[in-house]
Amino acid sequence: MPTVRFTRHLKRFFPDLEEVEVQATNVCEVIDALEGRFEGMRGYVLDDAGAVRKHVNIFINNDMIKDRQGLSDAVTSDDEVFIMQALSGG
Repeated sequence: MPTVRFTRHLKRFFPDLEEVEVQATNVCEVIDALEGRFEGMRGYVLDDAGAVRKHVNIFINNDMIKDRQGLSDAVTSDDEVFIMQALSGG
């Protein structure tokens, strides 16, 4: 099962957040599984259209996902998925 890791900043919004393994074959299924464990995670990560929010980045291993709209990037049982808040500003 893919392992999902998070930046520590997200603990502010999800106090029980911890590294987890989820049953998933793509990023969409990862988000669905996370919502089942950490209520509100989907709304933090995805906008109203179901796309990854501008202030969030998702990586599979060391590569940023390519499909920020449909979340179709594949994950395998050996993958690490990392969800982080993107930095912006000047």
